[in-house]
Amino acid sequence: MEKKKKYFQINPPVFYSSALFSLLFVIYGVFAPDQAEVLFGTIQGWITQQVGWFYVLAVAGFLVFVVFIAASRTGRIKLGPEHSEPDYSYASWFAMLFSAGMGIGLMFFGVAEPVMHFVQPPLGEGGTTEAAHEALRITFFHWGIHAWAIYAVVALSLAYFAFRHNLPLTIRSAFYPLIGDRIYGPIGHAADTFAVLGTIFGVATSLGFGVIQINSGLNYLFGIEPSIVVQVLLIIVITAIASVSVGLGLDRGIRRVSELNMILAVALMAFVLVTGPTVFLLQTLVQNTGNYLSSLFYSTFNLYAYEQTTWIGGWTLFYWGWWMAWSPFVGMFIARVSRGRTIREFVVGVLMVPLGFTALWMTIFGDTAIHMIMVQGITGLADAVQADTSVALFQFFEYLPLSMITSLVATLLVVTFFVTSSDSGSLVIDILTSGGKEASPLIQRLFWAAIVGLVAILLLIAGGLEALQTAAIASALPFSVVMVFICWGLGRALQLEARKRVSLSETRVAPMTNTAPGYWRRRLKAIVDHPSRERVMQYISETVRPAFEDVASELQKQGLNARVTEGKDHRIWIEVLHGEEVDFFYQVRPRPYAPPSFVVEDARRPRDDSDSYFRAEVHFKEGGQDYDIMGWTRDEVIGDVLDQYERHLQYLNSIRN
Repeated sequence: MEKKKKYFQINPPVFYSSALFSLLFVIYGVFAPDQAEVLFGTIQGWITQQVGWFYVLAVAGFLVFVVFIAASRTGRIKLGPEHSEPDYSYASWFAMLFSAGMGIGLMFFGVAEPVMHFVQPPLGEGGTTEAAHEALRITFFHWGIHAWAIYAVVALSLAYFAFRHNLPLTIRSAFYPLIGDRIYGPIGHAADTFAVLGTIFGVATSLGFGVIQINSGLNYLFGIEPSIVVQVLLIIVITAIASVSVGLGLDRGIRRVSELNMILAVALMAFVLVTGPTVFLLQTLVQNTGNYLSSLFYSTFNLYAYEQTTWIGGWTLFYWGWWMAWSPFVGMFIARVSRGRTIREFVVGVLMVPLGFTALWMTIFGDTAIHMIMVQGITGLADAVQADTSVALFQFFEYLPLSMITSLVATLLVVTFFVTSSDSGSLVIDILTSGGKEASPLIQRLFWAAIVGLVAILLLIAGGLEALQTAAIASALPFSVVMVFICWGLGRALQLEARKRVSLSETRVAPMTNTAPGYWRRRLKAIVDHPSRERVMQYISETVRPAFEDVASELQKQGLNARVTEGKDHRIWIEVLHGEEVDFFYQVRPRPYAPPSFVVEDARRPRDDSDSYFRAEVHFKEGGQDYDIMGWTRDEVIGDVLDQYERHLQYLNSIRN
C-alpha cells in the first residue's frame, strides 16, 4: 500500500473524469476529424451570437472586483500567515507569471494583430491614420488589464485560501465560504474538473499557435515547409523537452526557463527599438497608452450590437475565452509563486507590471510594422500577414538588419515560451487532479504533459487556427460561471476576515496593569531581557502548557470541545472546536530575532545564529499577532487566552447576524 502511494497520488473523481473527457476528445478528433471541424464551427457561432454578452459582462465584473479588493482595507491582508515573506524576488516573480501568462501569444500576435486591425479594422476604412490609432487601441485592449484581471481573480482566491487558511491549492477551495466542507464532495470535484479541462484546452491552444510559428521560423531559416506532419513532430519533440523541465520542478526548471525567456524577449525588443523608428515608437507609446486609458470604459462594454459584425467573435470574444480558459492554469501558477505578498501588492503587480511590458512590446513591434507599411510603403508585409499570420514576425524581421539572427532568436524564444507553457500547465493540472498536492510523483506530471500535447495535435489536425480559437472560447464557458462563484466566495471570506480584524484590533500587548508588589519591576525586566531559545522553550513547557491545560479542562467541563496540542519547534496551541463555525485557535511559539547592538558584547565580531534571542509569540490562524508573552505568569497567560476567546465569540456573533 505504501508503494502505491509513493508512485500514484491522485484525487480519483477529478483525475479519472478529466483524463476520460480528454481522451474521448482525442479519440473523437482522430477518428472523425471532418465532423469535429463542423462541430467546432457550430459551437463558436452559437457562443458568439448567444452568450457573447455574458463574456463581456463577466470580464468587466472581474476587473472591478479585483481593483475594489486591492483598494479596500482588505488589501493589507497577506496571502499567507502574517509573518510570511515572498518566496521569490520581484524579478523572478514577474518573469514566471509573465512567461506562463502570455509569452507565446505575444510572439504570435505582436506584429500580426496590429497589422490586421490596421488593414481590416472592425469599422471604417483600413490603411488610414485613424485605422492605425484604432489598431493599437484594440490591441492594447485585448492584451491589457482585463486579461490579467481574469488571472488575478483565480490566483488571488487560490493563494488566499491555500496559504492563509490551509485549504487545498485547488479551485474547490474558493467555494468553502459558500458550502463549507461540501467542497470535498461532487461540487468541488466538478469545479476542479472544469478547471482541468479549461487548462488543457487553453494551454493546447497556445501550444498550437506556438508550433505553427516555430514551423514558419524553420521555413524561413532552413526551408522546412509548413505542414501538419512537421507541426505534430515539433509538438512531440518540444513536449519531451518540457517534460525534462517538469521533472526538474519549479525552482530548477520552470524558474530558470522563465528567466531565460525574459532575457531573450527584452533583448529582442531592445533591438527593434534601436533599429526601428525609435522616436516614432516613443511618441506612439505615450499616445497609445493615453488612447487605451481614455477609451477603456467604452471598449469594455462594446459588443458591436448595432453594427452586427462577426469581428468580435474572432477577436474580443476569442481573447476573453482564451484568458478564461487559461485562468485556472495561470491563476494556479501565479498563486503558487505569490505566497507572502499582500493582496494590494499582488493585484498591483499582476495588473500593472505585465501591462507595462505588454504595452512596450505591442508598440515596438506593432507600430514598427505599421510604420513600415504606412510611411515606408512596404505593403508586402501587410499582404504576407493577411495571407498567413504565423509568418508575420519573420516577414517583419526581413526589413530590419541582421534578419537571420533575429529570426533565429525569435524562433528560440517561441520554443522556450512553448516549454514554459507546457511544463507549467502540466504542473498545474497535476496539482488539481492530485487534490492540491505539490509533490506528486513525476509520472503523473509527465502523463498530463503528454495529454496536453495530444490535444494540441488533435486541434491542429481537426482545423488549424479556427479549431484552436473555438477550443479556447468553448472551454471557457463553464469555467466563466465557476469564476463568478469564485468572486462571491472570496468576497464573502474577505468580508468575514475584515470583521475579525476589527474585533481583534483591541488586542493588548501586555496583561492589564497589575497592582501586585514588584510587578512593574518584573515587567521592566521582561521588556529589556533577550532570552535564549532554551529559556523560551522551558517557559512554554513550564508555564504556557499548564495554563492551556487548565483552560481546556475547564472548557471541557462546560461541554465544549477543547484540546491542547504540541507541534514541532516546541510550539503549543489550544483549540476550541465549534463545529460548522470558525474554530478558536491560540498558539505560542518560540521565534528568533536579531539582537540590538548593545546585546552583542564585541560589536566587531560577526553575528551568527547563536546571537539570536527568542520571543514567546502569540499566533492565531491568520498568523503572528506581534506580541510576546515571555515572562507572564500562569494566571496572566490564562487571562489573555480568555480575552482572545471572548473576542472570538463576539466575532462569531457578528457574522451570525
